[in-house]
Amino acid sequence: MDLIIICGPPASGKMTVGQALQKRTGFKLFYNHLSLELVNQFFDFGTPNFNNLDRKIRFDIFHEISKSEIAGLIFTLVWAFDLEEDAKYIEDIIAVFKDRNPKVRIVELACDQTERLKRNRTENRLKHKPSKRDIEFSDQLLRKEDELYRMNSLEGEYSEKEILKIKNTDKSADEVAKLIVNYFDLR
Repeated sequence: MDLIIICGPPASGKMTVGQALQKRTGFKLFYNHLSLELVNQFFDFGTPNFNNLDRKIRFDIFHEISKSEIAGLIFTLVWAFDLEEDAKYIEDIIAVFKDRNPKVRIVELACDQTERLKRNRTENRLKHKPSKRDIEFSDQLLRKEDELYRMNSLEGEYSEKEILKIKNTDKSADEVAKLIVNYFDLR
């Protein structure tokens, strides 16, 4: 099984790259807002109820996929590299699939804030992420999270993992997907 984890700051293109990668590989795509938007219908983002239910939904899905014949899963999320709990979360995800002996591929997107603020308004993003439709609030949150967290890795950080870091500020989602397919030989 191939487990591809795409991480990067908000609006860096994780879901859109995941969609392009899904077209190229046929792997299933679970972008993080699938669960976030569902749970947000009941609980406010970041509250204990929200966090507990979001994790339960995600991990229930991961467990079912791990018992299935699905050949590949693409999962997207924001990884704050300066938070130990985020690194543990990645390990928890990978552990679910250990019986499938997955080929874990981590893709890290790095994109300038100016470009991310433009992407924060794209039709595709707003279609799939209703919580981002209040553009002013979403822009403020993006800027605030940039100040609070380090959402790209440092050189040599997590050297025990193979992380493909792609500066995608000036690349289309399809170009990035092609780079991922070629780098990990996903043909």
